[in-house]
Amino acid sequence: MTGTLLIAGTASHVGKSTVAAGLCRLLADRGVDVAPYKAQNMSNNARAVPSATGDGFGEIGVSQYVQARAARVRPTTDHNPVLLKPRGDGESQLVIDGEAVGHFEAGGYYDEPWDRAVDAAREAHARLAEEHEVIVAEGAGSIAEINLHDRDLANVETARFADASILLVADIERGGVFASLVGTLELLPGDLRERVVGAAITKFRGDRSVLDPGLDAFEERTGVPVLGVVPYDDPGLPAEDSVDLPAEGERSVEGADDGIPEDRAARIAVPRLPRISNFTDLEPLAREPGVRVDYRPLDAGYDDADAVVLPGTKNSVDDLLACRTAGLDDALRSFDGPIVGLCGGYQLLGERITNAAVEGTGDRDVVPGFGLLPVETAFSTEKRVERTALDLEGVGPLDGATGTVTGYEIHMGESRATGAVDRPFDDPKGDRDPVSLGAADGAVLGTYLHGLFENAVAREAFLDVAFGANSADRPPERTAPSPMDRAAALVDTHLAPDVLQPLDEG
Repeated sequence: MTGTLLIAGTASHVGKSTVAAGLCRLLADRGVDVAPYKAQNMSNNARAVPSATGDGFGEIGVSQYVQARAARVRPTTDHNPVLLKPRGDGESQLVIDGEAVGHFEAGGYYDEPWDRAVDAAREAHARLAEEHEVIVAEGAGSIAEINLHDRDLANVETARFADASILLVADIERGGVFASLVGTLELLPGDLRERVVGAAITKFRGDRSVLDPGLDAFEERTGVPVLGVVPYDDPGLPAEDSVDLPAEGERSVEGADDGIPEDRAARIAVPRLPRISNFTDLEPLAREPGVRVDYRPLDAGYDDADAVVLPGTKNSVDDLLACRTAGLDDALRSFDGPIVGLCGGYQLLGERITNAAVEGTGDRDVVPGFGLLPVETAFSTEKRVERTALDLEGVGPLDGATGTVTGYEIHMGESRATGAVDRPFDDPKGDRDPVSLGAADGAVLGTYLHGLFENAVAREAFLDVAFGANSADRPPERTAPSPMDRAAALVDTHLAPDVLQPLDEG
């Protein structure tokens, strides 16, 4: 019988994704056939993966994509059968089995779509259970939200239909970790309380001996063993949502802790779009020595930047209007360094967006873009979701890059040229207009290819151009374990083997 371990949290962002990924890699390396699972996720950082229920591709949250790779299995839509993609004003796009089925406010979701979502989650888990020995399921938010216990798909429903053991995870950095753990246990439905096999404390700093009396008192009070205390360590897994980014109007810099002097660093400015999505596209850059990925407000200046990357957005039209109000379009027109737009960022760089009302953000038909690329984008109700491989002949910000680049597309709308434009990407199958893949004009380039900078040939070319803009020599490359291996080491050192005992016994 397949065993399921549910990694449930006392709150959001307590380290569930890291623990789940670490367990997946650890079990896989020990020869266990393991698969990740999250019944319902809420994230605008999605990946295109093969559909488990039909032909083609569908969307899942980035965490389950990473966890499947950690488990050394092919990611499919069964690993995250229900995905909610927030689009602002309390509304989300609902994706079931990888396919977008509509836009709903919270109240509307819990009507008819709810039953369909629960059925899809049950069926996906059943298929995984037929194929694998162990399922590591990740919960969502807090498992103790008593107002949601009758409609908590990722936690309560999953624990029941999967007959799961529960590992409760709490973040000590927030403060009040023991109150969080005890309060969560007190608020759990009785049948779920009986499924809790242990607790884990994450993000610990300092002297463990100072914590030990609290651990003993917690175990004595609750009867729940503390199976591990994980030190504060970011293994570098992709972020799941924009909570990890600065709030609108604030600024933050990633990559500044690498020990490289600022006068030898390249600064990649990233406008903090209000509805930013798939910003994990920037993480391969931030991991490079000497690179500063600088998220900044829309109205910030760019004189100190060496390059600009416009990320994806869940609502191109609304973010385009917000950028224009803040003066970002004028700032980019006066910027003389390389600019790259990814997916929605590509659309913003063009001359206009037509059929704009299709996005569901008003009755606008045509919305002018930034005018930095001679292209226009026509929205349609059809959503393209697929993995793709393209031939790259780099120009502008990717000057010198040549070869095949792989990634994925998730977007509504098709772009076409309105004037003379370079075509850096080509479909090797010859099925598509190259401008529908990307376009370039001078130092400006846009593309629909998410994951562009995960390809070394594109990343290296872009960073060579960025470092060249400030005449700095690139620091030497460093090698480091993969984020998934680092997560596995954390679990192996600080949780295993006790956390695996319920699965072994099952």
